[in-house]
Amino acid sequence: MNTVHRVAVYCGSAAGCRPEFAEATRATAQAMVSRGVDLVYGGGRLGCMGIIADSVLASGGRVYGVIPKALVNLEVAHNGVTELHTVETMHERKAKMTDLADAFLALPGGIGTLDELFEAWSWNALGYHKKPLCLLNVGGFWNGMIQFMDHATANGFLSDNRRSQLLVATTPEEALDLLDEAAAAATQGMVW
Repeated sequence: MNTVHRVAVYCGSAAGCRPEFAEATRATAQAMVSRGVDLVYGGGRLGCMGIIADSVLASGGRVYGVIPKALVNLEVAHNGVTELHTVETMHERKAKMTDLADAFLALPGGIGTLDELFEAWSWNALGYHKKPLCLLNVGGFWNGMIQFMDHATANGFLSDNRRSQLLVATTPEEALDLLDEAAAAATQGMVW
């Protein structure tokens, strides 16, 4: 039985320039639905965000979008999701996504994806939640950031324990397995 029932997926509002990004996004949706894991995401209909929402919905899964009012006004909201939560600010968006999710998964994306991932990790460090986070390293997309996190650790700015919290997977199935294991460990009071 899964410990993780809802995963917040952070990903690009663009599809990127390599077909494998969209393919991995669709595969992530399939893996989630096959395990009965709901999607929490940024509520948009564009890029990888739209791909993952549409793919989860097409496979019979549930999708919970959280989008700031300003983006709704720009007509980028996905109105076909299971539930769409409209909030005032980006900060409220991230807080609501954290409340709705049991774990966090970052697919390829840009500054918004990084912002969401690092805020989730920071909130974990501050004790606001004990929810795990993972990178889906599609085609080596996250290699540079992984190296930088290792560099920050080697230079004393990130503890070994904190660094180990950034899980890394190369397939959606591996990512969901890692998140589930880490969430189970956290509920038992273990450090993951």
